[in-house]
Amino acid sequence: MRLGVLDVGSNTVHLLVVDAHPGARPLPAHSHKEELRLAELLDGDGAIGPLGVNRLVRTIAGALDAAEDKGCEDVLAFATSAVRDATNADEVIQRVRDETGVRLTVVSGTEEARLTFLAARRWYGWSAGRLLVLDIGGGSLEIAYGLDEEPAAAVSLPLGAGRLTAGWLPGDPPDPAQVKALRRHVRARIARSVAEFTRLGRPDHVVATSKTFKQLARIAGGARSGDGQDVPRTLGRKALEEWVPKLAVMTAEERGTLPGVSEGRAAQLLAGALVAEGAMDLLDVEELEICPWALREGVILRRLDHLPPQSGEGAGELPPQGAGGPSPEGVGASG
Repeated sequence: MRLGVLDVGSNTVHLLVVDAHPGARPLPAHSHKEELRLAELLDGDGAIGPLGVNRLVRTIAGALDAAEDKGCEDVLAFATSAVRDATNADEVIQRVRDETGVRLTVVSGTEEARLTFLAARRWYGWSAGRLLVLDIGGGSLEIAYGLDEEPAAAVSLPLGAGRLTAGWLPGDPPDPAQVKALRRHVRARIARSVAEFTRLGRPDHVVATSKTFKQLARIAGGARSGDGQDVPRTLGRKALEEWVPKLAVMTAEERGTLPGVSEGRAAQLLAGALVAEGAMDLLDVEELEICPWALREGVILRRLDHLPPQSGEGAGELPPQGAGGPSPEGVGASG
């Protein structure tokens, strides 16, 4: 069957179309994305303003048209931290449903970490042993650890690259004192959760997902995205530590000229690097590998796990918790 996964994130609205069947590797067929930067469109009260809501509705409508054009049987639509943390989240969700027909499900931070962990586990397999998975989004940092497909520990912290850039680094280039203050804040926040993971023992394999980690790995000498997702890509802590002070004195325009760094994400790269550096240091990670699969693939895999054999029936929702693990409370479909 052909599925669409519509991910309303803090930075982008991304539709991923895949050909997917239970027991088989989902094959990407089409990608449609638009940058909205919802995390930067919050007003002083923490609500997504009228401009942001209007743009969100138009973008989702455009993504649905793309899904229809590509022959999707169903679209699983979900939102992460930008909508999750907005004070008017319920109003935004209702507006989206009224004007597009999409039941936009808000995925909790912990569930986001769990689904991302599931994707990483399926990518690397059981032979990877105990996995530690890191994911830096626009609004939050997710960390998960475990031996099985369900992590033994999973947390979500408000340390996304977009959120921190907007709140802590207004200058371009940023003021050194603000960079130092953000570094202190990031490390203090991560340190509160370190014991949840270190008590479980050292991981056998550390992996990271997200655009931020991919860009950091690329500027540190990793393979280009055009080389394919099966090419191994790693990021070492030493290389990252060497890059952070360089990024701190660059303007966003200068960061945008670095290999693999998109113009739209350049402004957030320093904050993301500070989070990555802090997480690797406090969790005692010398090197990690970039995982091509992340939250969207986790949503697809969870859905496929619970489809009836040889059937496309049951479209529209993921199973509730207890039917094989947690789900985003029924990731919604259009209609």
